[in-house]
Amino acid sequence: MKNPYIINTHSHANMLKDTNIDQAIQNAQEAKIITIVPSSTADDIFEVDKFIQKYDDVFGYVGVFPEEVKTFTEKTLNDMESIIRSNPKIIGIGEVGLDYYWDKSFKELQKEVFIKQIEFANEMNLPLNIHSREAHLDTLEILKKYNKNSTAILHCFSGSLEFALTCIKEGIYIALGGVVTFKNAIKAKEVAENIPLDYLLLETDDPYLAPVPFRGKENQPMYVKYVAECIANLRSIPTDEVAKTTTQNAERIFNFNAK
Repeated sequence: MKNPYIINTHSHANMLKDTNIDQAIQNAQEAKIITIVPSSTADDIFEVDKFIQKYDDVFGYVGVFPEEVKTFTEKTLNDMESIIRSNPKIIGIGEVGLDYYWDKSFKELQKEVFIKQIEFANEMNLPLNIHSREAHLDTLEILKKYNKNSTAILHCFSGSLEFALTCIKEGIYIALGGVVTFKNAIKAKEVAENIPLDYLLLETDDPYLAPVPFRGKENQPMYVKYVAECIANLRSIPTDEVAKTTTQNAERIFNFNAK
């Protein structure tokens, strides 16, 4: 699994509606893009498990998304462990974290479930793919207190450059997607241009947030290459350098070379 692969560290390819899923995966495979698919609820951990077994170069996370934590029970952790032990293509815990944007009424439950999933990731010795929206300080505080040995990735990073650098000091990786290509995405562009390349990862978060020139349309895994091109332009370096370094970062986090 060597360059010129790009590793797309966050893609809901199983949720595509306007694009044929088989075709979208084939498009990514032909573009030498490896896709990692997260789960969101206590039920769709099973769907992701099945989905990633259908395709080459597609891997998965299991985890419960912050807005879905009411679906989480103690059984969920047992189910996640069973899936991890039976499917070597499950390579992380995600999409987990905190989201205070839509509904703040169950913040404490979100924190409780986030902590449980961090501790579970530590037990499984797997990385964490983290959603953090309007909750940056709480996310970092919880990671610093509870995360012992799992590499953490802040997916679809939306914080400032200052906060990104604070996270990097804690060994946390920053993942950027299509937003960085948007004209008015000042913070994302500043982060892309200035953080150490050794702490950067690429993603699409498809079917959402399609990059320019597809903004407003359904996103798909192969569009991660436009994210790489935009970041390369911002940094005034070759796209191959962004692809190579971010791929090496992901290979290191997910121990791809051992698979």
